Amino acid sequence: MGRRKKDLPLLEKVEITDVANEGKAIAKVNEMVVFTQYVVPGDIVDIQVTRKKNSYMEGRVTQIHSYSSKRSEPFCSHYGVCGGCKWQILPYEEQIRHKQRQVFNNLTRIGKVELPEISPILGSEDTIFYRNKLEFTFSNKKWLTYEQVSSGATFENMNALGFHIPGMFDKVLDIEKCYLQNELCNEVRDAIKAYAYEKGLPFFDLRNHEGFLRTMVFRTSSIGEVMLILVFYHENREMREDLLNHLRNKFPQITSLLYVINGKCNDTITDQEVHLFWGKDHIFEEMEGLRFKIGPKSFYQTNSKQAYELYKIARDYAQLTGNELVYDLYTGTGTIACFVAGKAKKVIGIEYVPEAIEDAKINAKNNQIENTLFYAGDMKNILTQEFVQEHGRPDVIITDPPRDGMHPDVIETILSAEPKRIVYVSCNPATQARDLNLLDVKYKVTAVQPVDMFPHTHHVENVVALELK
Repeated sequence: MGRRKKDLPLLEKVEITDVANEGKAIAKVNEMVVFTQYVVPGDIVDIQVTRKKNSYMEGRVTQIHSYSSKRSEPFCSHYGVCGGCKWQILPYEEQIRHKQRQVFNNLTRIGKVELPEISPILGSEDTIFYRNKLEFTFSNKKWLTYEQVSSGATFENMNALGFHIPGMFDKVLDIEKCYLQNELCNEVRDAIKAYAYEKGLPFFDLRNHEGFLRTMVFRTSSIGEVMLILVFYHENREMREDLLNHLRNKFPQITSLLYVINGKCNDTITDQEVHLFWGKDHIFEEMEGLRFKIGPKSFYQTNSKQAYELYKIARDYAQLTGNELVYDLYTGTGTIACFVAGKAKKVIGIEYVPEAIEDAKINAKNNQIENTLFYAGDMKNILTQEFVQEHGRPDVIITDPPRDGMHPDVIETILSAEPKRIVYVSCNPATQARDLNLLDVKYKVTAVQPVDMFPHTHHVENVVALELK
């Protein structure tokens, strides 16, 4: 017979005192830290503990007794259910203040390196409708909210087109309006849903792997180009073509209409063939007169306006005069490489995704940039001392690694190459701080600039300039 689970306490009238790096709210009860969600510092709440450890507890708020003066009304009807935009109830000025502190805390506590004064965070001009890419999932078993369940109503139509509920792969919240991408995205999503209901097109069953409509991806650019990718579980030419023609006629704004037949167990399409139905097989983004080709599988910063600000900071920190050999690590589709090439002697970009490197080569060619070279492969295997000997010691290294940061072997090669300057762009200040600690043996931090790319979330980008000691 198993051990009886110990009853967990209800903590009454607890004051929320802070927010954590992961976006959770923090309270303290008898010197014990309690993590919860969807409240802000200054709120007085009851917390039902759901998990108790030796050093901390986790719980959910059951009642709010009084609201903080530093609180905003959530603008989205799906707040607290879909799992996104968790900081809607925190005024934007408070959001970026906490992000600034997050960068400082990570660099000091984890990095433990000498720092200059950290520049004030660059906030986002747009705090809603700022994304250029969103993906939605079709499901025949929509998530019912607490209000829907408690109403006792029955729902004949259980189809949903929206976002996965956090931690539940087969539960999808039906989205009425999303504030992340422009209004056209909402109009197209609603039109697809209405057409599917009218024609009886089967939504995907994520557990049993049945159905027809699987996912949709909507991409836009700052110059008005629009890409729609519809993913079907199996081919049915008549149903597919009728839907795609309907969308083509209803939305002439769509410049790239594509589809995928994905019969795999997972939703990823990176390994699937993308078919062109109408228009072009790509869209273009522009930045300072440069045009970047974006295909259905291409990576591009999801906040176009802030990406431009981010790249300008990286270029300024590089201090290029026109005579430098620059290595652009984790170059993606070569956006940073092309962006700085005009002020460098030569730029070498390295990226582990072969398709991205092909896009990078096309972007350089389309922009008549002739001083770039691009290589595809695992960074730690490409960037070696032999590579540096062959291509020359870099004067400047710009690195923009994934959230995990740089591999120790990559850092060792950088230290061996001894570039005059390093510009480190990061979407995770914690792993950036860890890497700065390793670079500290030869490099000093000369500038730090946080950038907010994702309003209403805890995520923050950070750019650090380093110089050889």
